[in-house]
Parts: sequence; structure tokens; C-alpha cells
Amino acid sequence: MFLAFWIWGTAIILCCALCFLLGRRRRRQGEPPLENGFLPYLGCALQFGANPLEFLKEKQKKHGHIFTCHVAGKYIHFLTDPSSYHALMRQGKYLDWKKFHFATSAKAFGHGSIDPAEGNTTENFHHTFIRTLQGNALDALIEAMMENLQYVMLQSRTSKFQSNTWVTEGLYTFCCQVMFESGFLTLFGKEFNSNNDKSISSKQETERAHILNALENFKEFDKIFPALVAGLPIHLFKSAHSAREKLGEALLHKNLLKRDNLSELVTLRMFLNDTLSTFDDMEKAKTHVAVLWASQANTIPATFWTLFYLLKSPEAMRDATKEVQSILGSVGENISLDHKRISLNRKQLDNMPILDSIIKEAMRLSSASMTFRVAKEDFTLHLENDFYNIRKDDIVALYPQLLHFDPEIYADPLTFKYDRFLNENGEEKTDFYRNGRKLKYYYMPFGTGIAKCPGRLFAVHEIKQFLTVMLSCFEIELVDNSVKCPSLDQSRAGLGILQPSNDIDFRYRLKCL
Repeated sequence: MFLAFWIWGTAIILCCALCFLLGRRRRRQGEPPLENGFLPYLGCALQFGANPLEFLKEKQKKHGHIFTCHVAGKYIHFLTDPSSYHALMRQGKYLDWKKFHFATSAKAFGHGSIDPAEGNTTENFHHTFIRTLQGNALDALIEAMMENLQYVMLQSRTSKFQSNTWVTEGLYTFCCQVMFESGFLTLFGKEFNSNNDKSISSKQETERAHILNALENFKEFDKIFPALVAGLPIHLFKSAHSAREKLGEALLHKNLLKRDNLSELVTLRMFLNDTLSTFDDMEKAKTHVAVLWASQANTIPATFWTLFYLLKSPEAMRDATKEVQSILGSVGENISLDHKRISLNRKQLDNMPILDSIIKEAMRLSSASMTFRVAKEDFTLHLENDFYNIRKDDIVALYPQLLHFDPEIYADPLTFKYDRFLNENGEEKTDFYRNGRKLKYYYMPFGTGIAKCPGRLFAVHEIKQFLTVMLSCFEIELVDNSVKCPSLDQSRAGLGILQPSNDIDFRYRLKCL
């Protein structure tokens, strides 16, 4: 009996070893250096996931500026020299930026494929987002966001502002509530006002409760988002699955039609869903859940990091406050609690180079996005001084955190310097160098090329508007001025702005307006 078990055990081990060896890719002539990793299927996934930046630095030191890693069944060619990024951008004939994003969206949000080639819809999503998040449409979003920020931060919180006392909250919790509620109202509008059954204030409180409930569902779903991107089925996460379904219910077309002041983005997406897709009602709603997630998942942590670094830097706080006061004074605007709201247009918000530099520096320190391109066929990737063969369905990736933390490009790269993106004239700085050469790509939290985040302009304006209200209306300070900067939550590496590993207490109170 023992001998039989031993024979079968040995056979199984040998079969597993054979499968492992046969399943390992062998590097062909002309291909980048290859790291298969030791684990079947996972390859280098565990080492990469533990600390992507350090992993890639180690492989860069070992192999040079391009190398291939086997990660969770995929072969990813990492290109690490920013001087070669433009070469990747020129390979549109051979590289597909949509395939990965479409597949990820369907897996994570639960709708059918949004790739027109699959036949579920003929909508060009990228064009929809460009049309409704930039140009003239951006002006309407900015106006609505400014109104909603002041409502959320001032009018809906008046019960907290008693006798000029300090209010203490977690900074991330505060940013999360304010930005989610304001952003939700901006994109998805407000419930229709009616003159029966309830007073306006009562209806506002009821709606606020609904939005904050949506926030809790959003957070529950967002917690497991990295696992969904990695390919794990959402049914493994019962509470997150329930949260996603509840978000979908709230964004069904029949419920959105009960709301007023819907953004052009949502209105157009509803129309295109109804006329160009074969999605059922819940699938249509889940495409709106995708829009909600995209509008919040990176903006919230970016807002946190910007305000945190401001609170930690007296010089940044001083100069940012002066800039905000100067812009408001130049247009004769004041913020008050008597329902007189201010209005800053895009041109005025764009004339805030100090805030712009602070936001960029905060995002440089917290961004861990990845740029993906999938090879449509076997082809040769021509770089500046050499070339490499790439196989069909392989992924070519950029990891901009390597760029953002390069000491040759950014002196003392781990230190927050609020004026890092300002030149000697106090204007936007665009001259950054590596190996004595001026870089075209030096700041990439929003990706690059045709796949660059279409909502990036709105996101930056949102944060500027938030800071304008905070610096104008509130006295703000950290509860502990000596608190250390929280570490970055690496579980979300590759998805954008990383969240803090822990919250930080701060306090605020209204200024005497």
C-alpha cells in the first residue's frame, strides 16, 4: 500500500514538474530578457504585487531598460527608459490600448463587453468621454461642481459649526465624503423638487442619506477592485457583490429619469445605451457604475494627498492661500453662508499655478498607474538604439512611478516640494531632464497617448475648487503636526492614485465670514 502511494505521489510530482517546465516560456532570439518566476501561472506576480516599484528597480538594474515578466498568466514587457516612451506611442498599428481596458471593465463592473467588435454596442466610449468631459462641456461641469461643493461643505454641514468650535475628523474620511457627494450630484444630478409631502430641507436630508449610503456601497466594492482586475470572480466577495448590485439599482435608467440636472455625460450615455446597445437594464446601469467609479476612485485619494501635504507644509499653505485670495479678490467673489455662492470659471481656475504645482507634486508622490498596450500580432518594437521582437497578445507596459521617483529627473524625489513644477517666473515648469536630455514624458499620473484619462482636466479642477473652498472658508490644521506621512497602500498599484494605509486626524472650523 505504501509503495503504491509512493509511486502515485512520485508520478503526480513528476507530471506537475513536467507541466511546469513545458509551460515556461523560452526566450527567443531578439526578445527582451525574460523573468519567468518560480510559480506556475503566477510567475512573478507575488513579488511584483508586494512592492512593484522595488521589484521593477531590481529587474531594471539586472536587465536594463526593457525586460519581460511572467505575471499571472500574462507576459508583460516593461519599458523603463522615458526617452523611449515616444517609440511605444508610435506603434498604434501593432498595439491595442482598448482590449485590456474593455476586458477589465466588463470583469469588474459586470456589464457585457463594450468592445464594438463584440456586437453588444456600437458606441465609441472614448469619443463619448472626450465630448462630455472636455471643451464646452467642461465649463458646465465646473459650474455645477462649484455649486455642489459649497452646498456639501457649507450648507449641509451647518449643524457641525456651532459656537466656533473645532470639528475633528479623519482627513481621508472627510475628503471621501465631500468629493463623493459633490461629484455624485454633479454627474447624476438631484432628485426632482416637489411642493408636496416634504419640505425642501427634509428632501435634501433624505437625498443626502441616499448618497452617503451609495458611498458606503462604493467603498465596499472598491476594496476588492484590485482582485477583480486580477481576474477573481466577484461572487467570491459576497458583500462587495451586493454593494455593486445596489449601486447598479440606484443608477437604473428609470431611477436616473427621476433626477434633475443630469450631466451631459450621463444624459448622452443613457441615450447611447438605449439606442446603440443590446444591454439589459442592469447592464446599462453598470456602465454608469463604471463612470461613477472612474470619477471617484482616483480623485478622492488625490484630494487627500494634496490637502495632507498642504497641511504639512507651512510655506505651501501660505502661498496657496495668497493665490486663492488673489484670484477671488480679482473677480470680486466672496464665500459666505447666506446662500451667496461664488463662481470661478475655467480660465480663473487655470490661473492658479501654485495650486497646480501642489496638486502635481502630491500626485507625483502618490501615483502608481500603469499604461498597457496589447500586441495585435507578432511585431518588432523599434526603440531609439535597438529593437525587440514582441509576440502576439503580449503586453507592453509603462510604470510611471519609476519615472516620478527618478532622482536624476526629480532631485530628492521622496520629498514634497510644493514649487517643484514652477519655474523661476512662478509659471508652469515643463523643462525636466534625464541624461542631459529634455524629456517629453516626465509626469504621467493620467497615462499617455490616446488612452490618456479623458477626465483629467475635470479631476484637477475639482481639486482646485475643493481647495479654494477649504482655504477660503475654514481654519484647518492637523491634530498632531508631527504626524508622519502615511505609507502608500500598494494593493492598488497599477490602478492610479494610491490610497493612504491609514487615516490622519485633522480639525477645522469656519472662519469668521
